[in-house]
Amino acid sequence: MSKTIKVALAGAGAFGIKHLDGICNIDGVEVVSLVSRELDKTRETAAKYGIAHVSTELADSLALSEVDAVILCTPTQMHAAQAQACLRAGKHVQVEIPLADSLADAQAVVALQKQTGLVAMCGHTRRFNPSHQFVHKKIAEGEFNIQQMDVQTYFFRRTNMNALGQARSWTDHLLWHHAAHTVDLFAYQAGSPIVQANAIQGPIHPTLGIAMDMSIQLKAANGAICTLSLSFNNDGPLGTFFRYIGDSATYIARYDDLFNGKDEKLDVSHVDVSMNGIELQDREFFAAIREGREPNASVAQVLPCYEVLHKLEQQLQAAG
Repeated sequence: MSKTIKVALAGAGAFGIKHLDGICNIDGVEVVSLVSRELDKTRETAAKYGIAHVSTELADSLALSEVDAVILCTPTQMHAAQAQACLRAGKHVQVEIPLADSLADAQAVVALQKQTGLVAMCGHTRRFNPSHQFVHKKIAEGEFNIQQMDVQTYFFRRTNMNALGQARSWTDHLLWHHAAHTVDLFAYQAGSPIVQANAIQGPIHPTLGIAMDMSIQLKAANGAICTLSLSFNNDGPLGTFFRYIGDSATYIARYDDLFNGKDEKLDVSHVDVSMNGIELQDREFFAAIREGREPNASVAQVLPCYEVLHKLEQQLQAAG
């Protein structure tokens, strides 16, 4: 595909804006349709980014013949059904993490992608952050092997607010959303499937109906281990912080930035064409469409992550 790729973006919230900003830096791509639930706010955002078509319904965007691809930044609970709707409409699709909030739904998306042959990708951004790419290249070159990953995913979210401090219309989830980043990244970086997984969780929030604290242990077939701590109760530094403990070095990744074990910042500006993980994720999506190939973080590639999350959910439910 040499022509401009025409894109519809659904979900003009905090993450939708990050995608719109990233796409501004990518040649040969144009967002032509914006979908979100509040029409006035959606029109305002569309005007800022020069997007002609606006709707509150994804179906309206899918009906546009000019739309080649869709990026879904909608609530978690809508991801699987909307991804399938895009594929059935003949559109390539990138769905923000998580692919689904159940294994059955994730499997259904993968099955439909195989049937259609379209590009279907999930936003497992950690694969694309320059910090994690740096470590991945060290592993690929045989210079570094993971012994342990120690990961903290901490937010202060005792009310239903998004990353911009705005009220959410849906409830976020530590297991199916935030743990998905680390479960996938651990197997990807270790280059080895996860063969053991254990989880415990704290009390269920009385109104949000979700666990606010969780601890997960993982072991890969090659012996590498991972410890993941997650909380919505943390009133302190927010975000996810990865410590890679290896046979030749220690690395600490904070989103796109990387530090050594002495907390000295490393230069990762040479790793890729941008220092923005979301932009790099989108570049991979569009490159896969143009080249007619499977993208990194395709729905098929990330499915093992959701198999692990399913097992962890069953374990937590059995424990009461």
